Amino acid sequence: MTPLIEIKNLKTRFFTSDGVVKAVNDVSYKMESGEILGVVGESGCGKSVHSLSIMRLVPDPPGKITDGEILFEGKDLLKLSEAEMRKMRGSEIAMIFQDPMTSLNPVFTVGYQIVEALRLHNDMTKEEARARAGELLSLVGIPGAEQRLDDYPHQFSGGMRQRAMIAMGLSCNPKLLIADEPTTALDVTIQAQIIDLVKKLQKELGMAIMWITHDLGVVAEMADRINVMYAGSIIESGTVRNIYKKTRHPYTMGLLGSLPRLDDPPGTALASVPGLPPDLLALPEGCAFAARCGYKTEKCLQEKPPLIEIEGYDHAVACWHWEEIAGIKQNDK
Repeated sequence: MTPLIEIKNLKTRFFTSDGVVKAVNDVSYKMESGEILGVVGESGCGKSVHSLSIMRLVPDPPGKITDGEILFEGKDLLKLSEAEMRKMRGSEIAMIFQDPMTSLNPVFTVGYQIVEALRLHNDMTKEEARARAGELLSLVGIPGAEQRLDDYPHQFSGGMRQRAMIAMGLSCNPKLLIADEPTTALDVTIQAQIIDLVKKLQKELGMAIMWITHDLGVVAEMADRINVMYAGSIIESGTVRNIYKKTRHPYTMGLLGSLPRLDDPPGTALASVPGLPPDLLALPEGCAFAARCGYKTEKCLQEKPPLIEIEGYDHAVACWHWEEIAGIKQNDK
């Protein structure tokens, strides 16, 4: 069975006056229809650039996809013309961003912007598109949806603007919705509402979702599988249970250790990952995480570990010492 999307050896570079920024490095994975994939990692790890590469929205210049394939239902998106790709965006693959105020045009009403997206990709009259826009705003939980169509973005709260962006993303029933840190700028109450809304819509509409975040607590609640990224590469990938209960990469262990837990005794200090991420202008020869890793050996400094399948189905890790880590971890049950 053909996966919904399959990415093979994706590389994205930014050619700057200081040198070549290796933003995405040899990324490969698959997503099935209806699946929720969480993509996690700290700022600058390549999460957003890799998603913009899928949409072919990397600014050129200075950015360029230099290698790889992005197969959507078997069709390589990198070989499509710009006109063909414009038809794909919104209708087949949609994206919502972290800050809706930079995505919604402030001089047009919210209703006008949704209507334009509907008419661009569907054979609808203006009246049909407006009626559908009202249904979409109602679907994402905006009260008085019909009346709110004539409001401008600044008349919506932050949470309501994000709901409007989700409505726009869903307007043409895409098969894949990419959500790039859509709740980061919202308070935790609104964040929880947006997450519940997306989960509800995913069940109702059956679309696949790629949820990009630095918050491991969020993806634990909603994702089926997780890709952990570091320095432009996937360093651990697997089911939610495998990533949280059978962690095999020191970086993932550090991310999980930085989360507060309800079962921690009072006064327990949160763990932190020492050091800083590597400079993407000058990545080291070996493992990009080696300088911050307590397990590193000479081999780690000289050879980059490949992402390999371990311990059966749907768990992969890029670490020379995953077996050593497996031997000392106590949370595998």
